[in-house]
Amino acid sequence: MPIVDNHAHLDIARHGQEGMPVAAALAAAKAVGVDRTVQVACDLESIAALPALLDAHPSVLGAAALHPNDAARLGARGQLAAAYEAVEAALADPRVRAVGETGLDYFRTDEVGRPAQEESFRWHIDLAKRTGRALQIHDRDAHDDVLRILAEEGAPERTVLHCFSGDAAMAREAVARGYYLSYAGTVTFKNAEGLREALRLTPLEQVLVETDAPYLAPHPWRGATNGSWLLPVTVRSIAEVLGRDVAEVCEVVSRTSEWVYGGWPSTSVADETDGASVAPEM
Repeated sequence: MPIVDNHAHLDIARHGQEGMPVAAALAAAKAVGVDRTVQVACDLESIAALPALLDAHPSVLGAAALHPNDAARLGARGQLAAAYEAVEAALADPRVRAVGETGLDYFRTDEVGRPAQEESFRWHIDLAKRTGRALQIHDRDAHDDVLRILAEEGAPERTVLHCFSGDAAMAREAVARGYYLSYAGTVTFKNAEGLREALRLTPLEQVLVETDAPYLAPHPWRGATNGSWLLPVTVRSIAEVLGRDVAEVCEVVSRTSEWVYGGWPSTSVADETDGASVAPEM
């Protein structure tokens, strides 16, 4: 059953390991129904490489932004303004459909770097609105401030809380504001009952799914390298938690993904394993 992985880092290897070639990763994903992907370029190196990746793989759309931890480092060096130019230039490509991932990370960045994160977050919110793009938000240990800044700035119509990690109260607030909550492999973890409670409070029409590959592999592969080929494990878990049929979850999430990011190319795409022309499953 076709479905979208709406947040992956196809060009990143986990913890210094050798990464799988992008074509092979997409072929493995397509073999289990994950036929569309959003590649998230959130540092200057990945942003520079994004056009070539999109050229080579029509089943992939792009997102570009400065990760909040990178924003803190760039701010400390006085390089944020120049980095903003690179992000905005990337959005000139119509295949780059989202501004992300941007937001706040209080786990890896201390108080000294947080003003630069907040400045960057506000700038990216404005960029998404100016360019009509979806916004993908990184939120780690910063739930209240993320919601506060979105309220102060005014969130774009299509706002996605990537790898949602909040509790039931945050889910209620985000749902009420019309945000989309993207659930990753973390929802399958044995100790994540609070996250599953948040999922139960999320209408299926506001649910997205992701891998955050190569990170956050679902149970029982927790701690291993993740890839879109494991997304069905998360989807089945979501369906079970919501008491919905897997096919219905795939259909609704795919439709929502197309609304949030716009349609993927409708032309035939090359099979990632042998180059044969195949029609995409839409």
